[in-house]
Amino acid sequence: MRHVPLPTPSAATPRLRVGILLARRFTLAAMANFVDVLRLAADEGDRSRPIHCSWRVVAPRPGLVEASCGLFVEAEDTLGDPARFDYIAVVGGRLGESQWISAEAEDWLRRAAEARVPLIGLCTGAFILARAGLMEGRRCCVSWFHRGDFLEAFEGMEPVSDQIFVVDGDRLTCSGGASTAHLAAWLVDRHIGSAAARKSLSIMIVDEALKAERPQPGLPSDLAPADALVKRALLWMQQRPEHPLPVGDLARQLGVSRRKLERRFAADLAMTPAEAGRRMRLAQVRALLDRGGKSVTDIAAETGFADVSHLIRVFRAAEGVTPEAWRRARAGG
Repeated sequence: MRHVPLPTPSAATPRLRVGILLARRFTLAAMANFVDVLRLAADEGDRSRPIHCSWRVVAPRPGLVEASCGLFVEAEDTLGDPARFDYIAVVGGRLGESQWISAEAEDWLRRAAEARVPLIGLCTGAFILARAGLMEGRRCCVSWFHRGDFLEAFEGMEPVSDQIFVVDGDRLTCSGGASTAHLAAWLVDRHIGSAAARKSLSIMIVDEALKAERPQPGLPSDLAPADALVKRALLWMQQRPEHPLPVGDLARQLGVSRRKLERRFAADLAMTPAEAGRRMRLAQVRALLDRGGKSVTDIAAETGFADVSHLIRVFRAAEGVTPEAWRRARAGG
């Protein structure tokens, strides 16, 4: 998959120039959504000429980079001077893959930061920026799906997992998937104009640009709250499953009384906050079991159960089988 931009009709410098660094086994959808917004904003209609903005895939050496889906994208440029870009976007790859980017590429990102070039982490690109020491003291957006992995990898850093993207000065991070299109639209709006951003998303059949603060889609769950306070409470529970708060403490965090919180949960979901929290944590248990790679003991600790016996007891009551039996049944089709 090779990108060869058509020549611009004039010598004018694009208002938005983005360098793209791909991790080994990068997420193709994260890159494609981001680049397509730039492409559609760069020219009239769907002509794809890099007039108003430009984008280049760079690497230590030109060549093909494999995506996690097995397709390849060609890096046409060497790293060179990072200051030739207005932004550098790092597209992350699958967690657990060895050597996501080379040491040379990591050093280049540090040089870019020293040159005050804003850095963007797309999908798990936030992990790459953090590993390079480039997210210290910054708010960092991570998908709820990888929040536990981030906490495990970077002690003392608290990721933001209840927003689709975060802009903290010259560090921009997003949760991946469709959120990369909305982050790109934010850049286009800022540098080219809101009409160009709206046009790009419209052609991509996206109704409107979502603000950074838009909550990420939640954990797999049958909970569908309509009450704004209940939604806030569930988001709080979702982001901190390993340390479930007593209902009174949760109410204080939300600035309401325990009685009011319980009354609103009963009216909206016909259950207590504790019951709703337990169902959300069980949903995360099922998601982690589906992913594989973690023991039931580790999953119990990550999802706030007292120990593995506690998890097995609660899980069996909900599903009729133990977590391991549930995982084996899923693996068997």
